Amino acid sequence: MLFIMSTLPPPDADALAHSGRLRQIIQEQIIAAGGAIPFSRFMELCLYAPGLGYYSAGATKFGAAGDFVTAPELGPLFAACTADAVAPVLRQLGPEAGFLELGGGSGAFAEVALKRLLALDALPARYAILEPSADLRERQRQRLHERLNPLLADLVEWLDGPPQQEWNGVLFANEVVDALPTPRFTLRDGEVFEEHVALDGEGRFIREDRPADALLAAAVRHVERQIEAPFVDGYRSELLPQLPYWLQAVIGGMKSGALLFVDYGYPRREYYLPQRSEGTLRAFRRHHVVADLYAHPGLQDLTASVDFTALAEACDGAGFEFAGYCNQASFLLGNGLPQRLEEAEAKARDEAARQRLRNEARQLTLPEAMGERFQVLGFARDVEFGTAFLSGDLSWRL
Repeated sequence: MLFIMSTLPPPDADALAHSGRLRQIIQEQIIAAGGAIPFSRFMELCLYAPGLGYYSAGATKFGAAGDFVTAPELGPLFAACTADAVAPVLRQLGPEAGFLELGGGSGAFAEVALKRLLALDALPARYAILEPSADLRERQRQRLHERLNPLLADLVEWLDGPPQQEWNGVLFANEVVDALPTPRFTLRDGEVFEEHVALDGEGRFIREDRPADALLAAAVRHVERQIEAPFVDGYRSELLPQLPYWLQAVIGGMKSGALLFVDYGYPRREYYLPQRSEGTLRAFRRHHVVADLYAHPGLQDLTASVDFTALAEACDGAGFEFAGYCNQASFLLGNGLPQRLEEAEAKARDEAARQRLRNEARQLTLPEAMGERFQVLGFARDVEFGTAFLSGDLSWRL
């Protein structure tokens, strides 16, 4: 996800009216809850309220015309390299193996991954997309039916919920965990408080801290023990104590296979550094960071960096074994990026297309772009990734 700091012109009248409807719903929920709701609930409504939330409504999200650019939207290289990484897993699992993508974006990843898996003779029996947004689901369906041959397109299905029947395969999530509605905590006199959203006298959203429940408080104390330092009063950050439950839910009836997560974030000791005393939560719109998290609900994304140590703990707790952890640049370079770039350049129709591919490769791998800021984490059960994580091991940082 790429963005820059700047000021933005206000949304147009229709967008403001849309945001106003969601704002009213949130205000009503705050009043019904006795004057405040947890920030995680506020974030959930902003992102996923039916028909109004950022990911539930119909505005374009991905690419230059949207609000941010994810790795699959840059071009074909990211998905092709990821397919190379998971192909050995799918072959080990046999012809009935499945592939589950959490949050399909525009469908760009699925399009390229299926073509590449076909070339590698590693096609899954089914390619499932778990997409909560009806609008995005329709866009994905249209794209894949327009750009895939019918045999590949027919492999794709959209799920209303995680698969409950037993299945073996690969679960893949690119920039999904950062969009999970997250609780925020702070410390007062050594006690843990949870950030809530309340209303001022004019109905505007304001921050209000209330004593944390037992689950959040215990999770904060667990982090303190792990980093071997108590949080000072006033320190504020994000923490997902429900992450293990979320993971167990999304894998559904998965028995054997691999989990692969790509996202921006840090291992725990870096996530909760003293200088990161306001956390990692941010809002953005039209490729720009927005300072006001409460502005224009439904029109701007809310996102927090991922604690990869917490994600690894959740995967371990679900019965999977650690397979690898590295930055995105190492992962892509170790899974055929130079070769995929050379092949794509050879097929490009002109020099401008070749230059776009080179720019894509740079954007995916340069440290100041996506190369180091994005991390890749793999876990497996009864299968092996093969050489997917041989380059740039960062497991010592977890």
